[in-house]
Amino acid sequence: MELVNKVIGDELQLFEKKFSDSVKSSQPLLDRIMKFIIKRKGKQMRPMFVFLSAKIAGGINDTTYRAASLIELLHTATLVHDDVVDDAMKRRDFFSINALWKNKIAVLVGDYLLSKGLLLSVDHGDYRILNITSRAVKEMSEGELMQMEKARKLDINESVYFDIIRAKTASLLSAACSAGAWSATEDEVATERFRLFGEKVGIAFQIKDDLFDYGQDNIGKPTGIDIKEKKMTLPLIYALQHVAPEIKRKIIYIVKNNNNDRKKVNEVIGYVKQSGGIAYAATKMQQYRDEALQMLHEYPDSPARAAMEELVAYVIDRKY
Repeated sequence: MELVNKVIGDELQLFEKKFSDSVKSSQPLLDRIMKFIIKRKGKQMRPMFVFLSAKIAGGINDTTYRAASLIELLHTATLVHDDVVDDAMKRRDFFSINALWKNKIAVLVGDYLLSKGLLLSVDHGDYRILNITSRAVKEMSEGELMQMEKARKLDINESVYFDIIRAKTASLLSAACSAGAWSATEDEVATERFRLFGEKVGIAFQIKDDLFDYGQDNIGKPTGIDIKEKKMTLPLIYALQHVAPEIKRKIIYIVKNNNNDRKKVNEVIGYVKQSGGIAYAATKMQQYRDEALQMLHEYPDSPARAAMEELVAYVIDRKY
């Protein structure tokens, strides 16, 4: 993402320092774990959306840095808690917090990150940004629970699927964009416009993840992980609606009862591909991307807008 780094590279470097300072602790164990987290942080995509939204809407300021830190703190906290819930031993090819320090400490670390984010906003009076991000955390929790509930019944239709991913995945990205816009403008119209923009990008992002499970975009063999976990993704939902009744019953039986059988999972993947589920999901992903870009084009052309377009393209074209 060459243009993104050119447009907000300096801001991201300063953000790194501010974020590191925001998670420091006088408690030795906590401080050691915070340093571990910082060293192994990902691409910081959400802070990029915060900074670019602010830059397009009006300009980056101190509030923008706090908004980006809050988003990243909340995102990191949810990842730590997710690894506990999923009993995951790895995160981005490194050991997870719970793998190294056990579940009790990991839960407390997640709580610590949440509290640092809340205090960062409260101490500076960033109440509107705190409101934006708190709603996102609430929606993420609701979306995750809704998905778990529906996975037991395998009765998710397309409308419910979009409700789930809008809450579970898109809410934090939409919060990043709306918080960035608010930090620059304190204007509710601009904030809502960027919230919708981020939501559409977030939905496209999740559909891209759905497609990874079927081995799209030359990323190797299909993984079938979502099928093993009984997750009703868009390609599978489409397939269930368009295959013959006897095939539908067979797919549901496999997902419910043979989801750990590699051969059976591959059989489901084959049915999904044959039904047109992959192509349909890809079309939907591109539709949400195009709608997001159309909203972005309500703002005049600028290096920041071009960088945001590059970031959106990365979300859709990424290989992992």
